[in-house]
Amino acid sequence: MNKLGRGHRDKVQQFMTITGSSEKVALQALKTSDWHLEAAFDVFYSQTHIKSYADTRRLEELYNRYKDPYVDMILVDGITLLCNDLQVDPQDIVMLVLSWHMKAATMCEFSKQEFIGGLQALGIDSLEKFRDRMQYLRSELKDEQKFREIYNYAFSWAKEKGQKSLALDTAIGMWQLLFAEKDWPLVEHWCQFLQARHNKAISRDTWSQLLEFARTVDPTLSNYDAEGAWPYLIDEFVEYLNENGIIQKDQLDEWSQKH
Repeated sequence: MNKLGRGHRDKVQQFMTITGSSEKVALQALKTSDWHLEAAFDVFYSQTHIKSYADTRRLEELYNRYKDPYVDMILVDGITLLCNDLQVDPQDIVMLVLSWHMKAATMCEFSKQEFIGGLQALGIDSLEKFRDRMQYLRSELKDEQKFREIYNYAFSWAKEKGQKSLALDTAIGMWQLLFAEKDWPLVEHWCQFLQARHNKAISRDTWSQLLEFARTVDPTLSNYDAEGAWPYLIDEFVEYLNENGIIQKDQLDEWSQKH
């Protein structure tokens, strides 16, 4: 490793810390992925996936630790215990990322297939490995494509079974959680607008389009196109911002100086 430049050495150390792998494995994964850390994680965990069928018994033991005593599923109490074991808050966004990996259909519950299948895909068969992977799961939110997938997944995951729309209070909670990762300065105004003017459940179209709006429209609205194909609710939000003088020059100057 002495022959490597400092930047590459740092990446090797970071990779080894997060994955618990050897220096040889770290170097191999990083070289394969042209020294992109996120891509190297993907290489490592996809290879681990092949090896991870080794100890199904340990996966069963983990599942049984959290399984509900009356139903063959992990429910709220089991997830609370899991969070305690992992030393994370149940409200932590990393639990959404974990649920995405498990392809969990509903918030606050895992079927046996979802739980064991998700852990196999992540190469986890012990609590120690589980804890080690949490930092990697958190880092995935920084990947633009993965964040979009997790964001879109969150709509189905968070809505009530049998409902097409997402309850407003739940949607607001999820937006505050997700956009905390993206530092979108208008998120609180959006939530206040919905409570004041909308007060109804949120459709999938509004959910998915808001991410596009936050990603592509400057918070100063300088590049907002009133003729664009935004859902009516987003158009109304822009009117609300203008009517209430929320988009003011001093705020815009402050935002543009930061960016």
